[in-house]
Amino acid sequence: MRFIHTADWHLGRSFYNFSLIDDQAYVLNQLVDLARETQPDLLIIAGDIYDRAFPPTEAVELLDDVLCRLILDLKLPIIIIGGNHDSPLRLEFGARLMESQRLYVFSKLSNRIQLIDMFDKEGKVTFFPIPYAEPSNTAEFFKNPELINHEKALRQWITLFGDKHFPGDRTVLINHGFVAGSVVTESERPLDVGGAEVISEQCFDDFDYVALGHLHCSQTLGKKGQIHYPGSLLKYSFSEVNQNKGVKLVEMDKSGKTQVKEIHLIPKHDVRCVEGSIEDFLLGKVNIGNHEDYIQVKLLDTGAVFDAMNRLREIFPNLVTIDHPGLMPSGDNNGRVDYRKKELVGLFGDFYKFVTNEELTNEQTTAFTNIVNNLRERERQQ
Repeated sequence: MRFIHTADWHLGRSFYNFSLIDDQAYVLNQLVDLARETQPDLLIIAGDIYDRAFPPTEAVELLDDVLCRLILDLKLPIIIIGGNHDSPLRLEFGARLMESQRLYVFSKLSNRIQLIDMFDKEGKVTFFPIPYAEPSNTAEFFKNPELINHEKALRQWITLFGDKHFPGDRTVLINHGFVAGSVVTESERPLDVGGAEVISEQCFDDFDYVALGHLHCSQTLGKKGQIHYPGSLLKYSFSEVNQNKGVKLVEMDKSGKTQVKEIHLIPKHDVRCVEGSIEDFLLGKVNIGNHEDYIQVKLLDTGAVFDAMNRLREIFPNLVTIDHPGLMPSGDNNGRVDYRKKELVGLFGDFYKFVTNEELTNEQTTAFTNIVNNLRERERQQ
């Protein structure tokens, strides 16, 4: 069986103040072309289709266009699960009607979540679609208060599904989560504030292929190399400048063994970092590459630079940010803290200490994390 594994489209996302909807449409056209050329048996989208629970109109229209082309024109079955950025109710609207077109969408916790059997010339492959859900919601759904973290919640679903499929069948698990030992980037929002999000590799030992979403760096894990993140559709932070983005094309033989090929998608605008002095940029002494890319400039000047943003935007119309170490005392950058890289609990702890000159207690940290997690859960459910 041949299938395409993709995830983390984040339709409707902005890169700083730049809308990425045209960039997303550009690479999704390549995905449709890939499906036309390779003729897979199935497409898997492992969560975070949208960037937020209330997606903008143009994001909904783009998803509608892409799915219609894949399903109506190419007759391609698709399995979609919800991610932590998706609204379960909105994403799953009309799901029962769409199953007649072999579009299977599972986003909210319900008895609709079921195994999907697909067939090739070698027989059956069983797909386990398990959408993202907060452990508290899973505990309520199963009426099991012991499901206090993401791993226990996932194992509950695997146990339930395990009783419904035939031993020896080829199996693919689809989930949206964070596996221990994975590589993270700055553009991912944590699934849980407080450390309950981590899932061990051992959860997936019995599966032939594990199609995951959430982490934006393409990677492979597991003792059998069967756990896969395809990465995000585009580069969504400057920590990803050296990554190639795309999808995974999977070939599964009759024994369940897979061959996985990474297919890179070419962005309309790349995300890059360039450096030099303001004079070098203005005099054309720096190799600027495609000037329309999304650019972070690191200025090497040791003194103040007048109106740097506007002057550099004459060269880079999509200039996003300027890093100017020369503005730090004595040009020393070692003491600077990049708060974009700090977790939310750490940011709040710094703020609390600044205001009170005291460290957060364990009880206060727990209270803060519970409030944040509850707010995020309410946002997704509304």
